[in-house]
Amino acid sequence: MVTTAQTTATHTPIRGRRSPLASVGLHLTLIVASVIAVFPVLWVLLTSLKPATYATTTDFVKETTLANYTDLLENTQFLAWFGNSLLVAGLTTILGVFIASTTGYAVSRFRFPGKRGLMWTLLITQMFPVAVLIVPIYNIMSSLGLLNKSAGLVITYLTIAVPFCAWMMKGFFDTIPREIDESGYVDGLNPFGTFWRLILPLAKPGIAVTAFYSFITAWGEVAYASAFMVGDENLTLAGGLQKFVNQYGAQWGPMSAASVLIAIPAALVFLFAQRHLVTGMSAGAVKG
Repeated sequence: MVTTAQTTATHTPIRGRRSPLASVGLHLTLIVASVIAVFPVLWVLLTSLKPATYATTTDFVKETTLANYTDLLENTQFLAWFGNSLLVAGLTTILGVFIASTTGYAVSRFRFPGKRGLMWTLLITQMFPVAVLIVPIYNIMSSLGLLNKSAGLVITYLTIAVPFCAWMMKGFFDTIPREIDESGYVDGLNPFGTFWRLILPLAKPGIAVTAFYSFITAWGEVAYASAFMVGDENLTLAGGLQKFVNQYGAQWGPMSAASVLIAIPAALVFLFAQRHLVTGMSAGAVKG
């Protein structure tokens, strides 16, 4: 004979288990969100594989060709633009990580005159839009003779990346116990040695995010690159892509092919940063 308690237990839903209707709704929502996220990228990729006559049509598999890529690499200065962007983004990433890490460690660990003013300066610089800063930075770079030079763009991008990254690194260093610094001093290390040998290896997640942000800042920026650089051999990818658009129309084939090639380094940097971010967090979670 079935008791009342057994009947109640049979009809009581298990906590955490969704109903079939809720599961279907959840999966449909995820599928729609995935399609929305992937569709623009897929559209650009398929457009880059179509002839120019079908560039604006929905015939994705009709006359697939690599002519857009060969035309881009052989008949334009794309490789020069790519090299310039890679140089600028690489230098911005290296210098940005170094400056942001040392600045974040200094404001996290030491007391010095002007510390509060420095922190406020780093914060306030993030409040100005790019359009307001183009003219003053242009004048500064002109007076220093850095217009139309990669060094000028690197310095400009550092003014964007370093303030945000320094604040982020400060917050990350604040989570590292000060006892580690004291153990370094006991072993005879100076402040920079303690930072380089003990603290920096523990800051891999923050460094990964800082490197990724610095790289993307320089790799995808358009306004400063267009205003400061002229001449096909000096342009970065941001300025080079504008060559495919004029008052008479747009060359969708080469431009979509360039977009695909431009996305590859950014995706590789993201995968690299993600791998180190997960590894660093996992390593820190199991340490006593």
